[in-house]
Amino acid sequence: MAGHSKFKNIMHRKGAQDAKRAKIFTKVGREITVAAKLGSPDPEMNPRLRAAIIAARQVNMPNDRIKRAIQSGCPGGDSADYQEVRYEGYASAGVAVIVDALTDNRNRTASEVRTIFSKNGGNLGETGSVNFMFDRVGEILYPADKAGEDDMFEASVESGAQNCESGDEYHEIYTAPEDLAAVRDTLEERFGPAEKSALAWKHNVGAPVSDEDQAKSVLRLVEALEDSDDVQSVTTNLEADDDVMQKLMGEE
Repeated sequence: MAGHSKFKNIMHRKGAQDAKRAKIFTKVGREITVAAKLGSPDPEMNPRLRAAIIAARQVNMPNDRIKRAIQSGCPGGDSADYQEVRYEGYASAGVAVIVDALTDNRNRTASEVRTIFSKNGGNLGETGSVNFMFDRVGEILYPADKAGEDDMFEASVESGAQNCESGDEYHEIYTAPEDLAAVRDTLEERFGPAEKSALAWKHNVGAPVSDEDQAKSVLRLVEALEDSDDVQSVTTNLEADDDVMQKLMGEE
């Protein structure tokens, strides 16, 4: 079983705190609308929509707002024509960054993302400039208290997952993208609803950073990108020392 960095746990907690911001509803709602538009409005028939609804409930998005987002993506809905776009670039210390966005104005979003990179010590690159350092995977997240490491690992592998990495706070299960829905459904029959279930980027080449200022610069860029309404997710291959991350994230 692979090791699990405390840094990843810290970032999960940070994500939960950031979810309190009102703008997270805009991001999640946009994903729901696009998922409904691209597939069935029935989450049982649309894995992407089901994952988006799970994410919405994790941040306590009201049911009526979830329903409105689904309706906006249905024929006759009033949704904008959102397009999926991806940006790639580098932060400080050669850390690779992938930005996934949903936008109704590609020029506006590209300009905003480029400005954020340049203002925070990064450089926006060409498509394909960093994605070879990442694998596209399905990611399922369970709190550590849902099961022991061995039980979760065995259940994950038996359900068709590629791997399960367990830490003090979370079990992270990784699947092939096409297996995400089937593995999630199997695990949920045994352990209940997952805290997270979505396609994600998992780096296969890390960028070790031991300098506190450089790590702070990377996090500043990530946070600025996440503040953009059009940006859905930001992924890096940062591998920072736990001591450094504890200081930066306000850990004791």
